[in-house]
Amino acid sequence: MKAPDGPVDGLELGSVHVYSLPMTERFRRITARQGMLLEGPVGWGDFCPFPEYGDFVSVPWLATALEAATVGWPEPVRDRIPINVTVPAVPPERAHAIVASSDCRTAKVKVADHPDSLTEDLARVEAVRDALGPDGALRIDVNAVWDVDTARRWIPLLDRAAGGLEYVEQPCRTLEELAEVRRSVEVRIAADESIRQAEDPLKVAVSGAADIAVIKCSPLGGVRAALRVAQACGLPCVVSSALETSVGLSAQLALAGALPELQFACGLGTARLLSSDVVVPEERLLPRGGFLPVPRRAPVPDPGLLSEHTPPDAELVAWWHSRLQRVCSLLRVG
Repeated sequence: MKAPDGPVDGLELGSVHVYSLPMTERFRRITARQGMLLEGPVGWGDFCPFPEYGDFVSVPWLATALEAATVGWPEPVRDRIPINVTVPAVPPERAHAIVASSDCRTAKVKVADHPDSLTEDLARVEAVRDALGPDGALRIDVNAVWDVDTARRWIPLLDRAAGGLEYVEQPCRTLEELAEVRRSVEVRIAADESIRQAEDPLKVAVSGAADIAVIKCSPLGGVRAALRVAQACGLPCVVSSALETSVGLSAQLALAGALPELQFACGLGTARLLSSDVVVPEERLLPRGGFLPVPRRAPVPDPGLLSEHTPPDAELVAWWHSRLQRVCSLLRVG
């Protein structure tokens, strides 16, 4: 099912498609990635805020999709991006296999999946180090679930198991907690949720809470908006995905391609977490040799795959169309 071609609450769009893609591993506590693809005069955009996100939070996600579909992106300053392989909270044998088959020299490992996860996390990190070898870079992502005391205790243990961590991403929730942890450990701290979920994403720049800024254009309102945040932060940046299709992932690559400096591998190898995609296999944005090319525009969805991955639940499809209308209204008011 797709909406009729034409305006969406005053926006001139072409085709609008709802999709649901099964995932290869449970990730962020979901087993399928849902969203909408929007066709505009320049190309395609991916509107995919997670279902639990409210309409107001979803506004910048729509702005990102509309930028890709109606305006396009700034000129890149590089033509390819180094990529990290993302390792979900899986058993060590599976973690080893994911990294060994990735061709990437950097791995980001999800930890802290539940309150008593340390033993599992240590085993997963050790397996990833074995797969990477001694020269690969290994980082962990905590998704803001630790308190300060837990971060202080567990980061040195995981650093040791990793043979040296490149950085720890968002160990705690608040900027104050991040700053306290940063003063207490020797490993670099990266801020993610403290930027993309903050009322003022630039507070991280003056708080002393982080060594690295993780930026995602989807929750920040597009490539240009994210570039402004990156410049104002004044920190080295890592561009990370929001589990988009290859259509949405292309915007994140455009952001990474336009950053004036790029010191670290980016978390943009997440298309492999989807069991399929909305583009033909040869256009899927899967890293080769640890890199992805910087696209000039999003790949065009394949009609057969769009049809195959339209949810069979008519109520779910209608929910997404209603959501799009509501968020469009908020975007126009804003």
